[in-house]
Amino acid sequence: MGRGHQSKEGKVEYRSLGRTGVKVSELCLGCMMFGGRTGEGDSFAIIDRAIEAGINFVDTANVYSTGASEEVVGKALKRNGKREAVVLATKVHGPMGGDDPNARGNHRLHIIQQCEASLRRLQVDHIDLYQIHRPDSQVPIDET
Repeated sequence: MGRGHQSKEGKVEYRSLGRTGVKVSELCLGCMMFGGRTGEGDSFAIIDRAIEAGINFVDTANVYSTGASEEVVGKALKRNGKREAVVLATKVHGPMGGDDPNARGNHRLHIIQQCEASLRRLQVDHIDLYQIHRPDSQVPIDET
């Protein structure tokens, strides 16, 4: 167990993220429903509350609500001024451009385009953890 954060509800523990030296809360706030079923106001409140409770790990993906989840997370972090207090994670893989065969998967072009799009939607200059959402059997791992 790592260093803890004491909130009204109890202590949140932190662990190292791999070999990065970065400490993340054992609980991660998953934001898949933000920008869709969960409205913007409720999403802001959930993010604020999680950070107040000591959760510093926030996860979304480019495909969650077709990018709207990233937009909501970005707005929330800009609004509350807590961007530097969180480890921001997002993912790439799924289709983002209708029938365009290059707007999906784990090939270099799609990853670069979607990373740039995620940065814009999140309104940030960097993403702390950028992940491949799922394997792509059509793309060699060296290309990914």
